[in-house]
Amino acid sequence: MMEFGTRLRVAVFGSSHGPEVGVTIEGIPAGTVLDLRQIQSALDRRRPVGRRLATKRREEDRLVIDRGVADGRADGSAFRAHVRNEDVQRAPYDRLRTTPRPGHADYPARIRYGPDADLSGGGIFSGRMTVGLVIAGEVGRAILRPFGVDTVAYTRSIGPVEAEIDERLSLDELRRRAGANEVGCPDAVAATRMEAEIGRARREGDSVGGVVEVRTEGLPVGVGEPFFDSVESVLAHAVFSVPAVKALEFGAGFAGARMRGSEHNDPFIVVDGTIRTATNHAGGILGGLTTGMPVVLRAAVKPTSSIARRQRTVDLATRTETEIVVTGRHDPCIVPRAVVVLESAVEFSFADLLLRGGFRP
Repeated sequence: MMEFGTRLRVAVFGSSHGPEVGVTIEGIPAGTVLDLRQIQSALDRRRPVGRRLATKRREEDRLVIDRGVADGRADGSAFRAHVRNEDVQRAPYDRLRTTPRPGHADYPARIRYGPDADLSGGGIFSGRMTVGLVIAGEVGRAILRPFGVDTVAYTRSIGPVEAEIDERLSLDELRRRAGANEVGCPDAVAATRMEAEIGRARREGDSVGGVVEVRTEGLPVGVGEPFFDSVESVLAHAVFSVPAVKALEFGAGFAGARMRGSEHNDPFIVVDGTIRTATNHAGGILGGLTTGMPVVLRAAVKPTSSIARRQRTVDLATRTETEIVVTGRHDPCIVPRAVVVLESAVEFSFADLLLRGGFRP
């Protein structure tokens, strides 16, 4: 079952080239204000339409609420919403029944589910499934709003191009700057270079990956469940559910392994009567619980697996080596469209953790 969460239970359904993709959610507090226009706006951020450097698949992604909402508020019943798949092309995937694409789930999925499993467009392993995550993320945002919790994600790097991010910027300013360019990066100079890097990969029939950074502010101290359901554990579970994510770090992350304790420890200080830390190498988390500092994570997104270059593979029917050229419509870089998806994964994770912990606005 493709489910996640404890108090806020999320399940995604559908497939890339099936009739629809969507989400069901149980546990939304009755009366939660659900702005359907905001959910649609988030879905539009995920769409490739209007992006010069994205796939040419044209999906409207019009939100359809099937149940769970009355007069703009959650009615206490199970929520269900979907969007229809309209621009479906199965022909390019017919050969994949016997020749798995390098970098995709085709091979293990064929072994697990058999030759008749529908893997058109990646099937249930496709990035198309993240439509449900985005809807769930906006529901999570609605639950978090009364707590004063806000989350923003943006592109930190694409290929070798690194952005310079001023950590003093407010989330609103980061959101505004990231929304001003196609790659979702708050650094305008780096954004231009990132666009050039993606364009170069596309012209060469190749792809490129990158890093998305997610920041959450306004969390009360003590959110999280020790050990198996620590903040890191829950966020990692959700973030690694996003196709193409291959690595994750919090705060200083891997750089912390090169620091000494005297460097990595965040000294406690008092600012206007509030306990804070002078630095945030821990990424706002200690012992699996939030500290009141911003929770900062970075997710590494691999290069898009579908590329126009000839690649080595095998024929599963004959057990012989062969070659394949992947056709169809694909992003040369999935990072810009993954920004809102990773933002959503963090939002519904924190909504679930706050509900589990019995926190009140």
